Amino acid sequence: MPENSARADAPLIENDRWSIGFVPDKGGSIAFGRVRIGGQWQDVLRPTPESAAGPNDTASYPLVPWSNRIRDGLLVWGGREYQLRVNWPDGTAIHGTGWDYPWSVVEQSPDRVVLEFASRDVYGVNWPWTFTARFTYALEGDRFVWTYSVTNTDHETFPAGFGHHPYFLRSVAGSPDARLQIEADAGYDLVDCMPDAGAGAIRPAADFRDARELGHEFVDDCLAGRRGDRLATIEWPGAVTIDVEADELLEHAVLYIPQNAPFWAFEPVSNANDAFNLDAKGVEGTGLFLVQPGETRSATFSLVARDA
Repeated sequence: MPENSARADAPLIENDRWSIGFVPDKGGSIAFGRVRIGGQWQDVLRPTPESAAGPNDTASYPLVPWSNRIRDGLLVWGGREYQLRVNWPDGTAIHGTGWDYPWSVVEQSPDRVVLEFASRDVYGVNWPWTFTARFTYALEGDRFVWTYSVTNTDHETFPAGFGHHPYFLRSVAGSPDARLQIEADAGYDLVDCMPDAGAGAIRPAADFRDARELGHEFVDDCLAGRRGDRLATIEWPGAVTIDVEADELLEHAVLYIPQNAPFWAFEPVSNANDAFNLDAKGVEGTGLFLVQPGETRSATFSLVARDA
């Protein structure tokens, strides 16, 4: 039986197929994600250890109000420059600012949890505008449904993006290495994880248009050119298969396969790496969206479990 890596008082949602725990105090993160296989709960998401220092040690954490990196922390928008706080060793501002703070549980039932972060309520938020993020997690039979939303609580329009950072296990219930197939036909040429131009050809190490094992070559790539509602399929042979379905607003996906690690990440996100600066250069298809004062923008993706 996997270790229960959520606090006793933390939210839990569960049905016959899925069991999901949360650690809202760690950046609104998910503590674990389990699927019932052969009558036993088995982790498919990397479980959060008791010793977790922060969101980057959890099963998954929210990316809002942008995904991935901003070069040098310098956000260029509307002819203005905004210097954000650099929060990663590579000199970038990374993964938004929601993961910096505890989130509130604003709704909870046996199969649904809503977590919220309101930037007006805290000091030092690494973003020029105020916003409220509400992330909803719901179980609907075989479907684990994640819904991102961001509301503009400021007096002017701002650009934004969002996503989540699920870490999956390489092996589930003693299975061989996971097999992955991604419905994306384009990728970005990245230097230090950042592009200088729009999406083009996918480099071979990150090309999973045909299903294959994850392999052991390092991958940290941003993919685009989606083909349809299904974004990817993950198969753990002999254990379980999960289809990843996502709304059109989630135009991109980040694939991260570290070497010599029992986990990897597949992130359904709206915007490309360094999207604000790409947009300022006139690059199209960055995945940024505008949020008017008082407006809420939302998108949903689902993990759909089925027998292997």
